[in-house]
Amino acid sequence: MQTILVLYYSRHGATTEMARRIARGIGEVEGMQAKLRTVPEVSTVCEATADDIPEHGDPYVSLDDLRECAGLALGSPTRFGNMAAPLKYFIDSTSSLWLSGGMVDKPAAVFTSTSSLHGGQETTLISMMLPLLHHGMLITGLPYSETELLSTRTGGTPYGASHLAGTESKLPLSEEEARLCHALGKRLASVAKKQQA
Repeated sequence: MQTILVLYYSRHGATTEMARRIARGIGEVEGMQAKLRTVPEVSTVCEATADDIPEHGDPYVSLDDLRECAGLALGSPTRFGNMAAPLKYFIDSTSSLWLSGGMVDKPAAVFTSTSSLHGGQETTLISMMLPLLHHGMLITGLPYSETELLSTRTGGTPYGASHLAGTESKLPLSEEEARLCHALGKRLASVAKKQQA
């Protein structure tokens, strides 16, 4: 079995739910499995060390998780049109993988959740693509053959899966958003499988 790493940060749970839907899509591709990982919070006042195991949810990611994966789905809520600081903090620690070329030619996809429809979904997705491109990864988006892209009134972009969580961050995934997350996972795993052949 080849592993696709689904790495995300979630504050209110929407990005976690997206990660789980993406993982289900990955699992539908024969010979592929998903590994869900997250990142710890970062301190706003000083550097702090989190416990090795979170109190709840998925385990924290390690550089070995990235090194060993066949592909990567990267997800974050939007923070002023950019990825959240905890995810960026971890990405900034991956220089050793960049130096060794450990991520070159692996496929990657991105996903995000925002509180408003025009809250920076596409810029956040693009901000997550930039370090992946520097790592030499191959970005896979969502093609318009996924017809939900033409009909969604919530989230969903060709750059990656997205979700409109609402001003209180409580809206569940819409049917279109859930299907697009699933499709993104399945596409990512299919591309990774072809890369391994």
